[in-house]
Amino acid sequence: MEGRPLEDAELVGRARDGEVRAYEELVERYRDLAFRTAWILTRSTADAEDAAQEAFVKAYYALPRFRVGSPFRPWLLRIVANEARNRRRSTARRASLVLRAAREDVSGDAAPSPEAAALAHEERVQLLAALDSLPDDARLALACRYLLDLSEAETAAALGVRRGTVKSRVSRALERLRESYG
Repeated sequence: MEGRPLEDAELVGRARDGEVRAYEELVERYRDLAFRTAWILTRSTADAEDAAQEAFVKAYYALPRFRVGSPFRPWLLRIVANEARNRRRSTARRASLVLRAAREDVSGDAAPSPEAAALAHEERVQLLAALDSLPDDARLALACRYLLDLSEAETAAALGVRRGTVKSRVSRALERLRESYG
């Protein structure tokens, strides 16, 4: 069927056979997700861009070792996460966590009052501070599940842990957030 988007498995197979355009399509498909994953770990736009780019290069050279039949997205995100962690460890600076605020949909409704906007901003700051207080593994588990919208299985594959570990990390992290955020 011509014109249909190719599945990841097809693109990976073609890329492994040397078709550069197939890998370019995978990069295009996962560029934003890789950046967001790296940003959650590095807390820096520049470091996240570098980590994502380096992860794509490493993934390309690791394609011969990719297990056929495995999902590509978690495999790639694991490489991205490892690269981002390595980049953060090698960097002396540790900026505080600033998650990108969810972009609000522009609607035809009236603009919120200044009071409502101030309260929303304050709540967002409180939530970000509570997230920042979590250990890296808990913050990353929450980010994968709720910010990147990965399934438990994909999160487990991306983090290199078992599915049960993802469940327990997410559960404990949510409990900590409830305690600290109120």
